[in-house]
Amino acid sequence: MNRRTFVALVMSAVSLTAGHATAAPPATAGDSGDVDLVGAWRARVQFRTGAFSAVKDLELMYAFNAGGTMTESSNYDASPPVPPAYGVWRRVQPRQYEAKYVFYLTKAPKAFEEIAGGGGWSPGGTGVLVEKISLAEDGKTFTSTIRLDLFDEAGRPTESSSQAESQAVRIGF
Repeated sequence: MNRRTFVALVMSAVSLTAGHATAAPPATAGDSGDVDLVGAWRARVQFRTGAFSAVKDLELMYAFNAGGTMTESSNYDASPPVPPAYGVWRRVQPRQYEAKYVFYLTKAPKAFEEIAGGGGWSPGGTGVLVEKISLAEDGKTFTSTIRLDLFDEAGRPTESSSQAESQAVRIGF
């Protein structure tokens, strides 16, 4: 191998190594610079505006997954019956995150006979939540603000920008 080829190979290796060394890996619990949101959480939520502002005991359970997906369920998922919410999350700054998740709404049957006949609760639209999360320095709690927008089955807004605040605690052993 001649000297010119050797120098080119070394320079290529240095360039690749330097590029890899400066790329920021995703944060994980235990990193010295930031603790991650990944894990299970339980939150108390109070809406200040909108249809849910009358609810005083709303709680959410979250599962923030590595890779940026999430699932959320509430203590009101059975009233009326609705499935959990599914969405995505990302870190926007150290200890600052944003989540966006969507859930289906249902509407009550007009008569009991619809339930007895197997009709049950029919689709009633969707809800979209956008949450701004501030993780505590120790990674064990967070506070957040939440915006909720509701849409009918055709995708038309029915309620916009309901506002809530929450306090969450990491679920652990």
